[in-house]
Amino acid sequence: MSRRSPAPHVADSHDLIRVHGARENNLADVSLEIPKRRLTVFTGVSGSGKSSLVFGTIAAESQRLINETYSAFVQGFMPTLSRPDVDLLEGLTTAITIDQQRMGADPRSTVGTATDANAMLRILFSRLGQPHIGSPQAFSFNVASISGAGAVTLERAGKTVKERRSFSITGGMCPRCEGRGSVNDIDLTEVYDESKSLAEGALKIPGYSMDGWYGRIFKGCGFFDPDKPIRRFTKKQLHDLLYKEPTKIKVDGINLTYEGLIPRIQKSMLAKDVDSLQPHVRAFVERAVTFTTCPECDGTRLSAQARSSKIDGISIADACAMQISDLARWVAALAAPSVAPLLTALRHTLDSFVEIGLGYLSLDRPTGTLSGGESQRVKMIRHLGSSLTDVTYVFDEPTIGLHPHDIQRMNDLLLRLRDKGNTVLVVEHKPEAIAIADHVVDLGPGAGTEGGEVVFEGTVEGLRASGTVTGRHLDDRIRLKPSVRTPSGMLEVRGASTHNLCGVDVDIPLGVLVAVTGVAGSGKSSLIHGSVSGRDGVVSVDQTPIRGSRRSNPATYTGALDPIRKAFAKANGVKPALFSANSEGACPNCNGAGVIYTDLAMMAGVATTCEVCEGKRFLTSVLEYKFGGRDISEVLAMPVTEAEEFFGAGETRTPAAHAILARLADVGLGYLSLGQPLTTLSGGERQRLKLATTMAANGGVYVLDEPTTGLHLADVEQLLGLLDRLVDAGKSVVVIEHHQAVMAHADWIIDLGPGAGHDGGRIVFEGTPQALVEARSTLTGEHLAAYVGR
Repeated sequence: MSRRSPAPHVADSHDLIRVHGARENNLADVSLEIPKRRLTVFTGVSGSGKSSLVFGTIAAESQRLINETYSAFVQGFMPTLSRPDVDLLEGLTTAITIDQQRMGADPRSTVGTATDANAMLRILFSRLGQPHIGSPQAFSFNVASISGAGAVTLERAGKTVKERRSFSITGGMCPRCEGRGSVNDIDLTEVYDESKSLAEGALKIPGYSMDGWYGRIFKGCGFFDPDKPIRRFTKKQLHDLLYKEPTKIKVDGINLTYEGLIPRIQKSMLAKDVDSLQPHVRAFVERAVTFTTCPECDGTRLSAQARSSKIDGISIADACAMQISDLARWVAALAAPSVAPLLTALRHTLDSFVEIGLGYLSLDRPTGTLSGGESQRVKMIRHLGSSLTDVTYVFDEPTIGLHPHDIQRMNDLLLRLRDKGNTVLVVEHKPEAIAIADHVVDLGPGAGTEGGEVVFEGTVEGLRASGTVTGRHLDDRIRLKPSVRTPSGMLEVRGASTHNLCGVDVDIPLGVLVAVTGVAGSGKSSLIHGSVSGRDGVVSVDQTPIRGSRRSNPATYTGALDPIRKAFAKANGVKPALFSANSEGACPNCNGAGVIYTDLAMMAGVATTCEVCEGKRFLTSVLEYKFGGRDISEVLAMPVTEAEEFFGAGETRTPAAHAILARLADVGLGYLSLGQPLTTLSGGERQRLKLATTMAANGGVYVLDEPTTGLHLADVEQLLGLLDRLVDAGKSVVVIEHHQAVMAHADWIIDLGPGAGHDGGRIVFEGTPQALVEARSTLTGEHLAAYVGR
């Protein structure tokens, strides 16, 4: 008699994530099933809808459902998420999103504070440090030392009693720089023109116009005469203008607070990271403010007392300044049974840094200086040792910023997360990362309105044979060029010592395509951004994200809207301002947004199409003005390629707009519509938008930082064609890059290494790609040789 195996339990049948009718952004009613506890890679050209499906639909709905489990009171303090535009989502698990969003650029945020490694170090020093100076907050550069004493009144046993009380808090903040590590000196000649009066516009600070609130405050405060030139102010009047502490005043019957210009600048502009400021404010800060290392704490941010307590001769400032791989060895050598659990946790965190390829960082590195790829890997650290299983991990191109040598290590980490019983969803373009997938979902066939469909589902081998754009290009290899260009000159760099560079001397050839290569952390960005980017005639396109609200779009960001508005105004004999949805032409009902946002407290807000303008954003009277038979809303709805034709010839020919649109098409953004909000663009699209904008600059040398970021294999060839056109037009192009296709196509390679951090910072090869492949003397050489099949 044969024994039948028991029927599977119904709870084990939920092994798929089912998506039905997804329509977020450009998704065209997508339906698919994703296996759980497997590694699924999502591929497709840039703009095909990968992020809309993975982040905008699956991860967003998981996060929204988790938020709904909290009480209404708690939800009131959380960001409200609207339900994605999808008919049905089944089988979701808790989603942990690890994206490329830069980590906060707050000047007080460091790698140590962001990963909790600093918190553990502070406890360690408060227990083992000699001399003992206090609790963990005595080692924190975010806590100031304060003390106070005075009488307090208490009710005790029905009597009112007065007692003397005192308190003191010992913090680790340096009193001079207030825990920032740098002090600033403001050039007053850039703040005001002393030959003018305030009424004549003496102030040079952005936003401080005498026409607005500041004008009313200065005229009504009574501390000085706004019609008198500043150089004729008395010492007291000048002090009141510049340094007066916050003082309550009344102007035109309104209660206001007056504060001197310098403390106001420090609070509004200098309390933020310079890179996060708006361009015109940043230009003012760079012009008027000099930042120098704090002389009192030598840039460590910590007070002398915090630096005086040591373990085996090492202070907490020394520990945070160490390269993390060295710090991990130092912590591993500590033997202290009283803090054994703490040492184990700290060792695990530091070993995770090394394992993930970030051992070259130090804990005192500001988070605002990390690249997108580094930020993503720092966020991964807290998940590597997690005991959670049956979680969905969602990654956005985790191989960005990684040398081919490091990609294998990242693949191992993704597989380890999967093998613990988790579902891993990865948006990726690199063939080496696609190769490890258990399941592949390819979106396309094109980008924008031509994409948003699932064109293939299955294995990697199936993808290779599928005939989709990704399948056809999966085995693409760019060959080494038979001949390279001859340089027209040299750009000399001497004694470069930024970060880990060891006094590097190098001559960068001009008039050719130069690739700067090396493992992550070898010193590529330090060399180029530290010694080349700031020079005259150098145009730098880095990876800092472009800023823009949902009112910003490619037309406004690139400046194409200005000539378009003028062309409409000239053709119709009216003002250009009418053709801006942010100015006079805006629909008054939705203020030019096209939608009405209704806030529903802790529930997701609702965006409904404006009934007055029907989502077109403009006044009805404005839409009656035509140019070439189209109104302004129809023009903004055009894809770049169609708009390029529209403004390129005939009666609608507008050379200024056409030139900008041609550059957008050149960088592969022809599918974007002119009015698409910047907030809906992917990271790769934003960088190419920035590249298209800076191509108009009159620089002789272009510096690009990993321009292949977010680019599909099919688009890399188009990018190489663009770089060739720049060089052939007489420009010099220097590219910091990990993609072997760009290395193979370059005329000259500068390879840094041999390792990362203090194991790097040296030039290990200079020459042609051919010579690098033949020598195979570096990691880059070995991987490039394997790529070109040598």
